[in-house]
Amino acid sequence: MSLATLALTLLQLPGMETADLTVAQQLKQLWADGGWMMWPLGACAVVGLAIIVWKLIDLSMKAVRTSKVLRAVDARLTKRDIAGALAAARESDTPAGRILVAGLERHEEGPERVMKAIENVGLIEMAGLESGLVWLATVSNVAPLLGFLGTVIGMIQAFQAIEAAGEVEATLVAGGIKVALITTAAGLSIAIPINIAHNYFVTRIDRLVIDMEETAQKMIDTLHEIEAGSAAAD
Repeated sequence: MSLATLALTLLQLPGMETADLTVAQQLKQLWADGGWMMWPLGACAVVGLAIIVWKLIDLSMKAVRTSKVLRAVDARLTKRDIAGALAAARESDTPAGRILVAGLERHEEGPERVMKAIENVGLIEMAGLESGLVWLATVSNVAPLLGFLGTVIGMIQAFQAIEAAGEVEATLVAGGIKVALITTAAGLSIAIPINIAHNYFVTRIDRLVIDMEETAQKMIDTLHEIEAGSAAAD
């Protein structure tokens, strides 16, 4: 979410619009009313947007390449062509390919060694797939807290103004509360879409993992069958 998008979102909230001002002027006024806390909130929005764009491109490319290599390996495993499956996995620069290569390179050592190799490499590749998600989760948690902090600071300033004035005026209280709540609205406007994006990426990664697990299990079953056939022939 860009800063402009954030500000436009805030302007759609009831009571946030300003009469007789252009959109640019309203955005500028909104930013000024939010105080200095709008700067760390803006930084959260920029960081969140950058990570979302990066992960969207990264996972989309990996999903296409993963689907391709899994189909190729699966086709060769159906024919019990271990060497062909290993070659196809090596040709792909994907997490799925590296996991399958780790298992197929040990196909002569027995299914248990294959499973152990897949698990070890799988943990490393899983960490790579999830890279960046911790930052999205952090931003989605920190943004509302920064908003609430800005609100508390704004309320303190409002009460200080009331104390200095020596009397409570409706316009003074209402204006102070409105300014204080701008940061809360900004924090929530940042956190909500980022949290949705985080959950979306987690779901996409889970789908990739399930596809890889299915192919890995088929590979292990094929190795079991080959091992059983060799034992019967002996």
